[in-house]
Amino acid sequence: MQLNLTGRHVEITDPLRDYVTNKFAKLERHFDHINNVHVILDIEKLVQKAEATLHVTGGELFATSEHQDMYAAIDGLIDKLDRQVIKHKEKLSRH
Repeated sequence: MQLNLTGRHVEITDPLRDYVTNKFAKLERHFDHINNVHVILDIEKLVQKAEATLHVTGGELFATSEHQDMYAAIDGLIDKLDRQVIKHKEKLSRH
């Protein structure tokens, strides 16, 4: 899995990069056909925003999450993507 991390109005520190990498590693345990991930971390005034596009076998998944804390926004993003990945995996197994 290739992980691209982009920061808009936020500096991507090593702890932040490690946190995102560890979270996506957990996501990869559920579904190992994740080819490429593009994560964008953004700060708009008081809102911390995390969004990601996953290129998976058989399609593309997108989710976004907002919170006052960046780490909480990343957690919310992973939760949403986790549900989408499980749904996508079930859809593939039906065929």
